[in-house]
Amino acid sequence: MRKLLVILSVLCCTIFLTTAQEVVSHAKAGFDVPQSDIQYGKIEALTYSSKTVGTDRKVTIYTPPNFSKSKKYPVLYLLHGIGGDEKEWLNGGQPQVILDNLYAQGKVKPMIVVMPNGRAMKDDSATGNIMAKDKVEAFATFEQDLLNDLIPFVEKTYSVYKDREHRAIAGLSMGGGQSLNFGLGNLDKFAWVGGFSSAPNTKKPEELVPDADKAKKMLKLLWISCGASDGLLNVSKRTHDYLTEKSVPHIYYIEPGGHDFKVWKNGLFMYAQLIFKPVNKDLFPNYLQSN
Repeated sequence: MRKLLVILSVLCCTIFLTTAQEVVSHAKAGFDVPQSDIQYGKIEALTYSSKTVGTDRKVTIYTPPNFSKSKKYPVLYLLHGIGGDEKEWLNGGQPQVILDNLYAQGKVKPMIVVMPNGRAMKDDSATGNIMAKDKVEAFATFEQDLLNDLIPFVEKTYSVYKDREHRAIAGLSMGGGQSLNFGLGNLDKFAWVGGFSSAPNTKKPEELVPDADKAKKMLKLLWISCGASDGLLNVSKRTHDYLTEKSVPHIYYIEPGGHDFKVWKNGLFMYAQLIFKPVNKDLFPNYLQSN
């Protein structure tokens, strides 16, 4: 009898936790406006030594309100687009404002957000011809810089968890393609992967997910979002279609808008509320289209 009661108790708790999860709503007006009566996180500009590139590289890092060196934090690696650098999110998307507001509402897990320069080359500035062959190739080279140089630097500098379950990656446009390529290509390193308006640098779906069963088993969350009027929507859709065919759980969120920060900021707003938490994958189809 006691054993039966224990089982029933566990089942009730499981049902409650599952049903308590809700679909994260599209951002409402004011989500990206600084509030005066809340606590703020901190933005730091640091440099790290990159053996991959052969030079010191810049990185922007956000630590949450009430950050404490005595606690461990999960980490989100947030990547920029082809014309940006380690400050693009900060200047165009104000992730610190979005996250500060979400923390004040108790809607996100405390996390460190790392915003690197995804153009892994000695002259990594977004100047001149940003479409030049060497500059475009540098975005692919960043995978090795990320894995071998930046992540070890972050884990040495900050008190963070070092397992895949506490490591997420996401990005906009070119950075969205990088996030899908690097995240899905290194499931032993990332359990949370997000692409906002991913660019044509995104690998073909069958290359991204060659082993659907492995992806199903290892991914906590795969997020793909894009503006309905974005000329690059086909990149996200082809990935979504393939994942659907292979029955790989993922969120595919199409919202009004084009290829701009209005869409990307909302992508961060929604994605940040889902990562590093229990996720109910049965709710994923409810994200197909915004209202």
